Amino acid sequence: KIAMATFALVGIAGMYLREVRQTGILGLVGYLLFSLGYLAMLCVEVIAMTVIPAIAQSSPEYVDGVVAVATNSTSTADLGLFGPLNMVVGAGYILGGLVFGIALFRAGILARWAAALLAVAAVTTLAPLLVPMADQRLFAVPNGIAMIGLGWSLWREQRSTAAEPVSST
Repeated sequence: KIAMATFALVGIAGMYLREVRQTGILGLVGYLLFSLGYLAMLCVEVIAMTVIPAIAQSSPEYVDGVVAVATNSTSTADLGLFGPLNMVVGAGYILGGLVFGIALFRAGILARWAAALLAVAAVTTLAPLLVPMADQRLFAVPNGIAMIGLGWSLWREQRSTAAEPVSST
């Protein structure tokens, strides 16, 4: 997830910078929300990789609480700001993905199917809350496909608009 969040932040910035004029304020809001979600995800994963193993012996109740939050269970442990940080991940991912997808779709420069899929995929990540026994990780697949489609579209568009070589006269 650390690599995914890092690459997503770079890709989102590239998409936004390509369409900054066309997306307007909606694109800016979507970009900031979506980036905030991925940045918070990066922070949560770095904490999970570095801090949680280091304190597992001294604070098992805190570690159990973090694991409970990560698995959508309830925790009685005082987690400080970890709970709200985890909520920022969800809100940024869902709201940011929806708004950014709509802005990219309206701009019409990158692949519109991928932009529409990004907006729909962001909302469908709420499905595990509504559908019992749903595997959460499966609902991230459409978002990944959308990001790949948008990235491919951006790369292809940049390659096709490159200047042609000058012929010698």
